[in-house]
Order: sequence, then C-alpha cells, then structure tokens
Amino acid sequence: MAKEVTRTFDVLDWILTELPRPDALGGKNGNDWYVYSTAEYVEKSHKFALGLMALGLKKGDKVATVTTNRPEWNFADMGMSMTGIVHVPIYPTIGDEEYSYILEHAEIKALFVGDKKLFEKLSPIIARLPEITHVYSFEEIEGVPYFEELLQLGESHKAELSEQLEQIKSEVDPDDLATIIYTSGTTGVPKGVMLTHTNLVSNFLVHSKMHHLGKDHRVISFLPLCHVYERSVNYHFQYKGMGVYYVGNLGQIVAAIKEIKPHMFNSVPRLLERVYDGFVSKGKELSGIKKLIYFWALNLTRHFEYNKEYNFFLKIRIKIADKLIYSKWRAALGNNIVYIVSGGAALQPRIARVLGMAGMLNLEGYGLTETSPVIAVNNPETKAMKIGTVGEVLSNVQLKFADDGEILCKGPGVMKGYYKEPELTAEVIDEEGWFHTGDIGILEDGKYLKITDRKKEMFKLSGGKYIAPQMIENKLKASFFIEQIMVIGAGEKFASALISPNFSYLHEWCSHRKILFQDNEELIQNTEVLAQLQKEVVAINKTLGEHEEIKRFRLVSDEWTPQTGELSPTLKLKRNYVAAKYKTIIDEIYSVAKEQPGGRFRLPKIKLNFDINEFIKRLKL
Repeated sequence: MAKEVTRTFDVLDWILTELPRPDALGGKNGNDWYVYSTAEYVEKSHKFALGLMALGLKKGDKVATVTTNRPEWNFADMGMSMTGIVHVPIYPTIGDEEYSYILEHAEIKALFVGDKKLFEKLSPIIARLPEITHVYSFEEIEGVPYFEELLQLGESHKAELSEQLEQIKSEVDPDDLATIIYTSGTTGVPKGVMLTHTNLVSNFLVHSKMHHLGKDHRVISFLPLCHVYERSVNYHFQYKGMGVYYVGNLGQIVAAIKEIKPHMFNSVPRLLERVYDGFVSKGKELSGIKKLIYFWALNLTRHFEYNKEYNFFLKIRIKIADKLIYSKWRAALGNNIVYIVSGGAALQPRIARVLGMAGMLNLEGYGLTETSPVIAVNNPETKAMKIGTVGEVLSNVQLKFADDGEILCKGPGVMKGYYKEPELTAEVIDEEGWFHTGDIGILEDGKYLKITDRKKEMFKLSGGKYIAPQMIENKLKASFFIEQIMVIGAGEKFASALISPNFSYLHEWCSHRKILFQDNEELIQNTEVLAQLQKEVVAINKTLGEHEEIKRFRLVSDEWTPQTGELSPTLKLKRNYVAAKYKTIIDEIYSVAKEQPGGRFRLPKIKLNFDINEFIKRLKL
C-alpha cells in the first residue's frame, strides 16, 4: 500500500503501487502517438532529479520551463518536486518584456524550453541574465543540450547521488514551496503566486473525488500546463490512474479527440462555444426534413437540467433525438466523453444544456491561481450540480461574502503569498486569513456559487448607477456574431461597447446571403451587416436594466488574442490595454454623444475584419 499523498511527487509512488498502466503519459511526434508506462514515468522523473542534482542545483533554487504541453513536462515537474527545487512554469506565448521580468524576478538558475522557435525567442534574454547557467530543450535543437542528456547525466551519477536524493525527498515538507506561478494579470506586471505542496495536493485530492472515472479511462490535456487549472487537474488525472495524452498544438485537438477517444478533458468556454457553433453550422447545411429534425433536436436541449426527472413523453422525444442527432455529436467528440470540465470564464447555459442532453456533462468550476485553484465545482458524485453556477464549494474550503458581495475564502489551498511582494499579499489576505478573490458572487439555493462580476471591473455611470460589465458581456457573447466585447462608460452618462466580431461566422453569414465584398472595409459598409449587428445588441438590451443598456457600440477591425495583447494567456480581457488601444474610438463615441441633442443615441457604423476559425473547419460533425 502506497503512503499518503502529501507532496506532489508522492503521486509517483501512489500510481506505481496502486494504479500502474502501460500508457500513463502520452504525446505526439508528428502523426504518431508515443507513450510512457507508469514505471518509465517514475524512472525518468528520478533520473531528472538526479540530473538536476548533478548540475549542482539544490533545494530552494528556481528552475523554469517554457513549453507547450508534452508528457516530458511531468519529468521536469516531478524531478524538481522531489529535490525541493521550485518549479516556475511560464507561458510559451508571452512577450519579451514579460519573459525578462519573470526570469529575473524569480532568479531562475536553469531553463527548459520546448522547441527551436522558443529557444531562439528566449536566447537574447538568456544572454542578459548570467544567473541562468543551464539551458536544455525538450526537442532536439542543434547546439542546445537535449533533456535526454540530463537524464543520462542523472543515470551516470545514480550510484553516488541516489541515497542523497532519498534523503532530500524525506526532508521535503508539505508546507515547502513547490512552485511560483506568475499570473499574467490584466493590469501591471505579473505577480508570482507562491504555492506549497499542501496548497496543490489539498486541492486536487478533493476535486479528484468529483467523478467515478479512473484506471480504465483516458483524457487529453491541451490547456497550458503552466496554468494552475490544467496543472491541478493533471495531478488529479494521474492520481486517479487515468492515461493522460498531451496535445501541444491546438490545431491537433480534433484529431487527438478522434484518435484517443478520451472520456474527459478540460476546456475553456470559448472552445466549447466553437463546438456549439459547429453543431449549429452542421444543421444549417441540411435541408428539408433533415434540417427540421436537426433543429427540433437542438431545440429540445432547452429542457435539460442536471438530476431532472423527465415526464414520459419528453423521455420518448429525447430518446428519438438521441438516436438521430445527439449520437452524432458524441461521435464528433470521440464517442466516449462522459465529462467536460470548464473554467476560466462563465459558460453560456445553453451550451451546458446541449452537451448535457447529449450525455456529455459539463462540470463548470471556479477558482484562482491564488487558491490552487478550485474553490467550487459542479460535482456529479454528490449530484450537486446546477446550470448557470460554478457548483458547490469544495469540502475543505470556507467561503463567505463581504458586505459588497465580494467572495472571500479560507482553506489549505490559499497561497503562501506573492513572491517578494508582502505588501500586495497583505492587500488580498486579511489578518484573519481570508483571501479576497476580487470576484462578486451569490449562493443560489443556499448551495450553488454563482459569479456575477469582477469587483475591480465594476464601474459607475455619471448618474451614480453601477455597471457590472462581465454580466453584460457574457450575455452579448451568446450571439453568434460576437467573439469578444468590452463594455465601457465609467463616469459617462451611458454604457457603450467595443466589439470584436466572430469573424468566421460573419463571413459565412455574408456568403450565404450572397453579400459580395472585395475586402473587410467594403464589407462593413453593407447595410445588412450593420442592421444584423444592431439587431443583436437591441435584443440583449431588452434583457437588461435601462441604465445597463448598450446605447452605442463600435466593432473593431482586430481579433483579440493573447498574442496581440488584448487577452491574457488565460483569455481574460486586459481592459486597460484595450482601453488604451482604442482610446480614439472611445473618445469619439462619447464626444459624438455630447454633440447630439436630446440625449438620443444612435447605433454606430461598424468596423470589423475576418479570420477563418480553424477549429470549426476541423470539427467534422
């Protein structure tokens, strides 16, 4: 019997003793999958640890990884964990300025990069930081030490260092620092969140109990392992004995789903919205009776609720729809999906209903890097599930609300603090140990946590009325025509919005209507396009309070992405960046309004651009 898991690397002994399998970890090399057995995983992790020791690295040193998802990331993570070295995983998509800041601020001594492109990007930065004495790559690059060389180094020092490694492992305390995760942030410089073994382990042990899947099941992992959400569930999957297959190239997700046929995966709402869009687009390609049946089945999903007992006639209709339509949706996602975990932002309820009715339950959850991360999640094991909420608060988390509705929590998952930032730490963890999340929420039915907005993002109109922008933005993003949106109007008389359209859908929409255009500038002048976007905003306005209505909006000609700066690597809106980038447009919105008599506001002319959405193209339903 394996001993209790209290440090992250204890997972290795647990799975080797209790849940060994031939495909503990899997990855893709070109078109071919390769796997590591549990025994190989454990062996290579120990060799990695010995290699780090042979380099002269010791407990407390900081080592960084910059890579897309790959199984070998786990060797590095576990190797550092068992030697007491602090793992600093960094996004492979951030800018040079952020890389420089993090590598210097964290005092990185060794760096592992994913591939040649990343190495070339980081090389000038590494050259300016003499503290980084060792650089290895996970893919073979000419002139760069390959990670296998580190494993060989560890093997060559096995006789002399093994006993020392076991001693170090025994001395690693659960409350020792395990990792520093730099939050990209939506404002200011990144903050280094210090998480201990206890923080990470206490969290994944609890949320691993939320489902029955285990040693007979497989998952795919494509969200960044450098983010605490995917990392925590990665430990969770391994602890449950599941085979984890890693996808580093997002363009390979659909192929991976079809090839691996996973039973579960983690996602973010925008990807699931693309899946939903794909379902709808498939129906629109049909005609006649097939189209009628398809949209009858799609419309039937509005009845879905967790733990709901349907009446006899509805059961019959669902069974027919399942045979004709829902079974095809399951087949498009590998035919094995039982659960899809969603986090990072609010999921549109209609998407949870569509997936749920097709037998693929969505487990929406909530948390922050600072809470390791999960605070609440919809839990099928306890049947504590409700659409439109992030579910039940974890059993080892205490939660309460401040007078202004801010969510406060306490528990073993709350971070040690921000690295080198005691003042910032004191701002979010009060004297009684309550962590202030910055999110506003409520408990529905006295049980289910619902996030209503971000405290710092709420603003007042000049008349004193509060605007909760995320709530309005989430409603508008339910439109097929809207990809991203930012509600604005702090200190102004009314709320407005900047909209980055769903370019792929809009382009297809124009094609079906035979709207001809040479370029996007010509497209945006088309009266049908302008009228349709106006209709979308007006429809949502009807569901809002009078002071919340979007009186003016502008479509922008850019797609907002982490690479272009409008979104963080976790796809959160960087409001300050967007406001600065479009300052001229924002000034024009409100200056024109002031010039118009009688306080009447007209919807604007629209600018947009267009980009093919590869995911939709690849999702052949």
